[in-house]
Amino acid sequence: MSEENIESVLKGNTLRVYWFLLQSPTEVVGVRETQRALKFSSPALALYHLEKLIELGLADKTNSEYRLVKAVNVGVLKQFVRFRAFMLPRHFLYATLFTTLLIFFLMQFKQVNFYSTFALLLGLLATGIMWYETIKAWRQKP
Repeated sequence: MSEENIESVLKGNTLRVYWFLLQSPTEVVGVRETQRALKFSSPALALYHLEKLIELGLADKTNSEYRLVKAVNVGVLKQFVRFRAFMLPRHFLYATLFTTLLIFFLMQFKQVNFYSTFALLLGLLATGIMWYETIKAWRQKP
């Protein structure tokens, strides 16, 4: 299935189930496990969305367990990077880098002049923007 078709179907609870499957350390989940983790009203609802992922070609069923087959970056998932079982916002690395550089600069800060003030303001601005974007992406996660 093309990414446009996947993006049009991968919304709401189906996206939440896919996110849960992405975050699973073994990339294998069961129907009851999905139902309990996502607080669905019944296992049938979890089964419906897991079967939908199979139809999209994103999951596969083996022995009543569902395994992630293909990872796609569509919609809000484009703003995240997968690191093992963790899904981190793309800007997290940059925010951490700028924060570390700003702390290092503040530790080395000796005299106040135009250049040091400019560097301090630039560092504060870059750090603030990166953390703002990181938090914004984190709040949009399914």
